[in-house]
Amino acid sequence: MGSWRARRWRVIVKRHPSAFLLAAQLLSLLLYPLMNDGSGGRLLFGAVALVVVPLALWVVMRSPLMSWIGWLLAIPAMVLTVFGVLFEHAALLPVSAMLEAALYFYAAGGLIAYMLRDHKVTSDELFAAGATFTLLAWGFAYAYFVCQAWFPGSFSGIEPERQRRWLDLLFYSFSNLSATGLGDTLPLTAPAKVLTMLEQFAGVGYIAAVVSRLIGLTIVRGDARG
Repeated sequence: MGSWRARRWRVIVKRHPSAFLLAAQLLSLLLYPLMNDGSGGRLLFGAVALVVVPLALWVVMRSPLMSWIGWLLAIPAMVLTVFGVLFEHAALLPVSAMLEAALYFYAAGGLIAYMLRDHKVTSDELFAAGATFTLLAWGFAYAYFVCQAWFPGSFSGIEPERQRRWLDLLFYSFSNLSATGLGDTLPLTAPAKVLTMLEQFAGVGYIAAVVSRLIGLTIVRGDARG
């Protein structure tokens, strides 16, 4: 019985890697409220990155893009994150965030190529649609983190005198990417406004070009079966 369950789990993992990435991203949201500006919060932040980044690379291996490019981004990003958190070198965190932003965008591009490479819609591609959205949201959140570090005062909101926390930037990213406009953060500097406009464009383009295509193919498949 145990070996049968193990084989079944291996089959599920092999067929639906995007589902595990999506689950990890959503579960990490439950951990972010526990983070703060102290060492404990930064350690938790580093631990989440160590789990999610390899999962993102694992998913990219299913896409047409070359996974070794992802490892070139991921390995120094994880090393810098761990080193910066453990030894409290805050100056390293923007550098690692820049690499992680590039990695998440690269992984999102890989998943988009994976979803567009044929005219068949699998269950894993539906999970990939959700995972790609989270990858884009995290990628832009890291980009906002770098922008805030390099251009102090880039964002304002409640308690305008302080910098935005990671959860503030992630919430701002989700609000822009989904075009809900529910964010309580405002871009003030030119780089922050440009990043915001790029994310809004990416969100609209992703839903129009990728999600709508998957929905259309799913409907066509359902009609063909009927």
